[in-house]
Amino acid sequence: MAVKKAKSLETDKGRQTQYTVIKVRLYPTPEQAKLIEKTFGCCRWLWNQMLADVQEFYAATDVHYIPTPARYKKEAPFLKEIDSQPLCTVHQNLRKAFLDFFRAPSDFGYPQFKKKKAGKDSFTVYCRQYRTGPSIYLTQNGIQMPKLGLIRANLYRRPSRGWSLKLVTVSKKAGSEKYFCSISFGYEAKMPEQIVPTPQKTLGLNYSLSRFYVDSEGASPALPELAAARKKLARMQQKLSRMEYGSGNFERQLQKIRRQHEYIANRRKDFIHKESRRIANAWDAVCVRDTDLAELAHRLPQGGVMDSGFGMFRMFLKYKLERQGKQYIVVDRLAPAAKTCHQCGCVNQTLTARDKSWICPECGAAVTRDVNTAQNLRDMGLARFYSQWKETGAA
Repeated sequence: MAVKKAKSLETDKGRQTQYTVIKVRLYPTPEQAKLIEKTFGCCRWLWNQMLADVQEFYAATDVHYIPTPARYKKEAPFLKEIDSQPLCTVHQNLRKAFLDFFRAPSDFGYPQFKKKKAGKDSFTVYCRQYRTGPSIYLTQNGIQMPKLGLIRANLYRRPSRGWSLKLVTVSKKAGSEKYFCSISFGYEAKMPEQIVPTPQKTLGLNYSLSRFYVDSEGASPALPELAAARKKLARMQQKLSRMEYGSGNFERQLQKIRRQHEYIANRRKDFIHKESRRIANAWDAVCVRDTDLAELAHRLPQGGVMDSGFGMFRMFLKYKLERQGKQYIVVDRLAPAAKTCHQCGCVNQTLTARDKSWICPECGAAVTRDVNTAQNLRDMGLARFYSQWKETGAA
């Protein structure tokens, strides 16, 4: 597992409060697993019940009102068997979902009811401070949580000195038998000194469907071998299509498919973390085009755009660069980086998407499309950075 993105909140005196999440695997006992599943079910039931009551109350009074979890404990005494913190979190999440919907309906959509066997189950518990100590804390080989007690965990990484545990999120994907816990820590850290990039220490990245990316040095990463795993997944899905929906064999085959999806996703995510870390450590700045991958996926009939994980790669690369005071520069998606000759700056308007190489009509240089685009992204990104840097007076 890898450390996830850290959010930051700037404070005075040149310091900032950062929040880092470490995801570990849990190994609960049968009794603990039963209580975890019960917590999943209670949170899902409470979400659906609260959402239904919100709709009913709005239809009757034209007023939007979200009831609190305490209102349901009399009619549903099973809610008292689990910790109250996950139930409060459900209320907060539903409130945030409605606020997001009212703010941007086209982006978030109306909150939906949750199904039992769809997606993944999760619940969040906040760490509360008492006179006797915190309600959640780490031990030598596990994590202590309310109601659940001490759960054995694979703590591959320990928090550094000064890290304060804020909350934990226990999750489990549908069809999987593995439980995971995302532990959020907060800590005060000095703001990293901003590094001014130079052309020699700046890398341009151009997205490539077949090679993941091509950089301004003409290199591409060694992609993980997933062809065999995808072929196996296709055979499993074909076998599933011949089974009766809802039967025992159908459900068992569906779980196998979900585990295969999880295996492919883990391989891809491991590659993305390692590649983004390698680039972040080696370069002072990275220039990337603001490509709309969703739109690109609709325009390319062969598919594979969303399955590559390039959007996740950009997100990982951004926060890893920013943690070190390095620059993540985004170039406008409409910039003519592909049609512009890097040698003389001539814009070739006759170039089509099928032309992988071309001869510049002005200087006669032989241009390789992917490498040329990455080099132009690097130059355009640096030009944009220097112009903004001068405007802010940092120069």
